[in-house]
Amino acid sequence: MTSLGPRTLHPPSRLSWRERRLHPDHARGLRLTLALTAAFLVLVPFTLLALLVLSSWAPLRRLDGAVTEALVGYGLDHPAWAGTMSVWTDVFGPMPLRVGALVLVLWLLRIGARQLALWVATTMTVGGVLGPLLKLLVGRPRPDLPEPLAQAVGLAFPSGHALNAALAAGVLLVVFLPAAGRPGGRYAVCAGALVLAGVTGFSRVALGVHWASDVVAGWLLGAAVVTATAAAFTVWRAVPPAAAPEPPAR
Repeated sequence: MTSLGPRTLHPPSRLSWRERRLHPDHARGLRLTLALTAAFLVLVPFTLLALLVLSSWAPLRRLDGAVTEALVGYGLDHPAWAGTMSVWTDVFGPMPLRVGALVLVLWLLRIGARQLALWVATTMTVGGVLGPLLKLLVGRPRPDLPEPLAQAVGLAFPSGHALNAALAAGVLLVVFLPAAGRPGGRYAVCAGALVLAGVTGFSRVALGVHWASDVVAGWLLGAAVVTATAAAFTVWRAVPPAAAPEPPAR
């Protein structure tokens, strides 16, 4: 079974405070740590950002406008750069990422990792449902620029591209990081996840179809969904030894 981290050989009672917080079998271990992290991401930075958007906070509006205008202006002066951003945002859009997640789920089912496959499907589904619902609740319009580099329909907050890219990055880390082996492999997985989430979100602002705060909100919500579903599913271990049935006596 895929693991979120290396298992310690020490019993939970002998672990340090940090080790207990990350231990999958401790009563207040990894599951609670992930749940609290998800709650923090939603209740503090994401909620604060949503409230600032709903209240049309002037400093945030000015910052969003300045960032979008600067990036779009650069794209207008450099068509090759704008073309690269356009290709990237299409290749790593929500639908291609969902298709990739479906392929991953089928592969996990084939190798017998059913619980992990269910977690991947649940994570992508929950994020895919939350994004449009929050767009409707916040109701923020997209940038209206005189010379846009791309066109997009619907509402802006949070960015669906950034949200789904963050979900996919989290899936990559959970599924492939434990099996990466050597440090070089782990660095490659981490770098791939970071580039996927970072460049996809950045491309939406660079093309002028999202404000920067929309993208940040998408990243935060994606991280919250990944940690929350990881806390709900014991994706880091199989049945704990204490819960495993005893073999029948002979």
